[in-house]
Amino acid sequence: MSSAHKERDFGTIRQLASGRWQARYRGPDGVRRSAPVTFRTKTDAKRWLSLKEAEIARGEWISPEAGGVLFGAYAAEWMQGRDVSPKTEQLYEGLLRLHLLPTFAESAISDIREGDVRKWRTARLKGKVGRVTVAKAYRLLRAILNTAVRDELIRKNPCRIEGADQEKSPERPVLSVPEVFKLADAIAPRYRALVLLATFGSLRWGELTGLRRRNLDLKARTVTVSETMYDLATLVPGTPKSDAGYRTVQLPALIIPALEEHLDRYAQSGRDGFVFVGVKGKPLRRSNFSAYWSKALEAIGRDGVHFHDLRHTGNTYAAEAGASLRELMNRMGHSSTRAALGYLHARDSRARQLADALGERAARELLDAVGAEEEPT
Repeated sequence: MSSAHKERDFGTIRQLASGRWQARYRGPDGVRRSAPVTFRTKTDAKRWLSLKEAEIARGEWISPEAGGVLFGAYAAEWMQGRDVSPKTEQLYEGLLRLHLLPTFAESAISDIREGDVRKWRTARLKGKVGRVTVAKAYRLLRAILNTAVRDELIRKNPCRIEGADQEKSPERPVLSVPEVFKLADAIAPRYRALVLLATFGSLRWGELTGLRRRNLDLKARTVTVSETMYDLATLVPGTPKSDAGYRTVQLPALIIPALEEHLDRYAQSGRDGFVFVGVKGKPLRRSNFSAYWSKALEAIGRDGVHFHDLRHTGNTYAAEAGASLRELMNRMGHSSTRAALGYLHARDSRARQLADALGERAARELLDAVGAEEEPT
């Protein structure tokens, strides 16, 4: 049998038949609610009510029912509101389906705690899921729950694990110039120019496969990126995902003859014709190209090299040739300095060359200064 309600300025407290104390309050929405737990002492119940009153006064109160929406349903709605490229949409869908929904789909948003996120991440890593993939999935989970915070479904985002969002990809290989040309010569002739332009134009796969004749100006030695091809379940034409992706890249004279020959022999006709196509004259797909790539790598005795490493190689060449941070960003099509900064850390061989050049210059200036002091007046 419970005691009578104890009236306060804010909320009520009563002792239950069990001897524990219950606290109740009226929220800003006019609904009377009980605390989610009962308390051992009356003082504990009073303290809880004082904290709840302060929370309401600060404007931080969130209805306990608000976060009751299931994560799976909320994530689906979140996806529908994203304005992202088809490739990014495919990435998000894969991360949700394979890594987030199996754990969180049936969890209410408000029930997901930092400990739950930590246990999920640990299980993924122990399950031999790559650290890069886990970091991407964690960032997606955090982004969805950040929106839940803005929607006032939850007060705090439980994704607060330090360093969990950082991708630590292995260092990608950089091919030497002779290796790039050996690879270009080893691959099927219709793909020779593709290898060279990927490297010396620093272009992505989708930018290359979406390239049209009108985007190449071989007299001016430029390639203009204004379209891209997303290689998903089907080929999806699109545009660069950011304004920085629209760019014109200056090409070295070294590869112009190869591009001229390619346009004459292999590209589709007309200004809007695709520059790179498969053997049947249709737009190029990774699945059709991979066998040629593997065979060429085997021919030059290299393994573990991805097609994207050609762009990485070209970016490294540009940095070593003295490109500034802004020039690298423009060439790469990035609006952020983060990726470009990585290329300003030169290879060890280049670092030694720079150190030697610095030493030689300093020695010359020192000799000149000594000689000037010794000249008779």
